[in-house]
Amino acid sequence: MPCYGKRFSSLLLGLLLLSVLASGWAADISVRNPNLSAGDDGYTLAADFNINLNARLDEAIARGITLYFVVDFELSRSRWYWLDEQVISRSQTYQLSYHALTRQYRLSSGALHQSFASLDDAQRILSRLRNWQVLDKGSIKVDQTYLAAVRMRLDLSQMPKTFQVNALANRDWNLSSDWARWNFTPVETAPFTATGTPTLAAPGVDAK
Repeated sequence: MPCYGKRFSSLLLGLLLLSVLASGWAADISVRNPNLSAGDDGYTLAADFNINLNARLDEAIARGITLYFVVDFELSRSRWYWLDEQVISRSQTYQLSYHALTRQYRLSSGALHQSFASLDDAQRILSRLRNWQVLDKGSIKVDQTYLAAVRMRLDLSQMPKTFQVNALANRDWNLSSDWARWNFTPVETAPFTATGTPTLAAPGVDAK
């Protein structure tokens, strides 16, 4: 009996260690500090993201597969007599890739791109969203409360078709944050100048 008890305890310990290791490699995204700020032409969005990639996603990038991260923003207004009214819905795509020839990682959004020596550096910039103009001037009413929401997700639909089948069937690729929601009430304030362009560069670093 003592022998079986020791084997059972060892088995439980092994399962516990596997569970801890699996959770340590789990991929996830979370949203922190979402904020809307008034600018000359409307309101710009800023947010921070905690992005944890697992070994499978790290390997995919190293093999030259581009990952498409999408930031979604929504603004709605509650109505007591009907469903909530969606005021605006916007999305912004960021491409994360690795170039074997230059041995550099690249983060792109539209015509804007930056190169990095390490994946950690690229993720650090990807995690900081700044100056994305999501609301035009006059598109919302002052002193009325709205519900703002933002999330980040890995978009498999933009990847090569031959790759999508395997990715969709594997939960390691199911990467998305929960919606971060907060009440937003626009007020009349002295505007500051905002570019209206989502920023990939950290303070003091120029996009190349």
